[in-house]
Amino acid sequence: MRIVAAVVLVFEAIVIGLAVPVAINLGGIAPGLAAGLWGGMALAALVLSGLQRFTWAHYAAWALQAAVLFSSFWVDGMLPAAIVFASLWVVGVIMGRRIDERTVAVRAAASGGETGASFPNTSQ
Repeated sequence: MRIVAAVVLVFEAIVIGLAVPVAINLGGIAPGLAAGLWGGMALAALVLSGLQRFTWAHYAAWALQAAVLFSSFWVDGMLPAAIVFASLWVVGVIMGRRIDERTVAVRAAASGGETGASFPNTSQ
């Protein structure tokens, strides 16, 4: 799950960074405010992508998703991108957890451990 979350955050950082000129040119936001707000969130996304091995960073990334979503209401056209990345984040977390659970089950089955999963035992 953490790898999927990190990948989503890296791509999201790129899109958030590209939101700075959009906010300045189309939204009429002051350059300093736009750079501080969306540039800071882009930097936070990059930092959090590298720290996804820590539980607190995962929860901080959830807060970042909310911040991106709420800040996108200031500039027309940014809301769809925020919704797409929030959706990717949720799907990535859900699918990442499923992949992690499956990986644990396959490793346990390969080592002969009992997992409760219905994998055929081919090591006989």
